Amino acid sequence: MHGRNTPVPLSQAGRIALESDQTRRDPVETIQFQLQGEHVRLCDLLKLAGIATSGGQGKHMVAEGEATVDGRPESRKTAKIRAGQTVECRGVKVVVEAK
Repeated sequence: MHGRNTPVPLSQAGRIALESDQTRRDPVETIQFQLQGEHVRLCDLLKLAGIATSGGQGKHMVAEGEATVDGRPESRKTAKIRAGQTVECRGVKVVVEAK
C-alpha cells in the first residue's frame, strides 16, 4: 500500500537527481540576448529569453535554485545581469551581449 509517507525507493531517488543535474550541465539550446541598457534583472531576462512565461515565474525559478550566472548558482531574483555574462536555466544557455 502506498501512502503519503511511503519512502521513495533509493534507486528512483538517485535516478531523478541525476536527470535533474544532467539538465543543468548540458544546455540543449543557446540564445544570444542583446542587452538594451546597462543591465537587466535576472527574473526579467528569463522572461525575455522565453524561458519563463512571466517575471513572476522567473522569480520562482530563481528562488527554486534553477538559475546559474557564469556557472554559479544565483538566488537573487533581481540580480543585475550585464553584457558578457552567461545565464543558464532549464537547459537553456543565454549569452548576454552589448547592443
